[in-house]
Amino acid sequence: MKIKWLNVWIAAFLAPTVLVLALFYIVPIGTVLVTGFMEWDGLRAPEFNGVNNYIHLITYDNTFFIALRNILLWSLIAATLHVGFGTLVAFVLYKKHIGWRFVRGVFMVPMVISAAAWAIIYKLFFNDEIGILNHMIRSIGFSDFHVNWFFDSPASFFAITLTWLFYAVYVTLIVYNDLMAIPKEVHEAALLDGASEWGMIRHINLPLVKKAIGTGIILSVTARIAGFEEVALTSRGGPGNDTYNITLMLYDGIVNYNYGYANAAATIMILLGILVLLLINRVFKMNESTY
Repeated sequence: MKIKWLNVWIAAFLAPTVLVLALFYIVPIGTVLVTGFMEWDGLRAPEFNGVNNYIHLITYDNTFFIALRNILLWSLIAATLHVGFGTLVAFVLYKKHIGWRFVRGVFMVPMVISAAAWAIIYKLFFNDEIGILNHMIRSIGFSDFHVNWFFDSPASFFAITLTWLFYAVYVTLIVYNDLMAIPKEVHEAALLDGASEWGMIRHINLPLVKKAIGTGIILSVTARIAGFEEVALTSRGGPGNDTYNITLMLYDGIVNYNYGYANAAATIMILLGILVLLLINRVFKMNESTY
């Protein structure tokens, strides 16, 4: 009888979580998958049109491939430069080099600022007339320097890439946490065996934080695939389609009452995200023991 009541209590505590997941994750994803095969403007009843949305996406819509190319490039940059920078900062904090307290304080700032707020800050920072970056460049002798970073090509792609750099803070926190969990006895034993500083980093620290780096790559890449605010509030996909991505394409589809077509693109984005996660998971062998 006690076991039965225990199961009831467990179900009661889990019910709100399951309900929230169903309402805000499972049902929306299911709706996206189903309506991707329909012609639907959000006003009239949806009409089934088979795979026409996907055929049009793949064969006729050039902007889709531009958006896909941009996402893949940003994902590659996130998995290398952004994660590499975040990991480097984590090692600086771990080794407590000069200025490590300042770096730790600076890297806490992005945790309390939303992505939309960061996008607006970066837009002002890169502004051609009042932006700090252009002002600094002009002050060192390039008085005729004028680049509208978010609206000139190819500067816009570079500016968006830097806008996403603040996500490196999450990689720093994850890697730093794993570094702090390494027993001191491991390093002491390595020092007794004559290991150098670089040798300990290469053969002890990096292998033990490999799982954390893999997690950081997953977070960074998924943020690039689903990134919206940074592009929508800065370059708006321009100039032309240089910084266009799939989430902006979904937004345009909704604004233009083309829900079925937008959901077909969203389905491809979901499948792309799953494929990337499986690939990263396989490369880093996330399910294996770190030790």
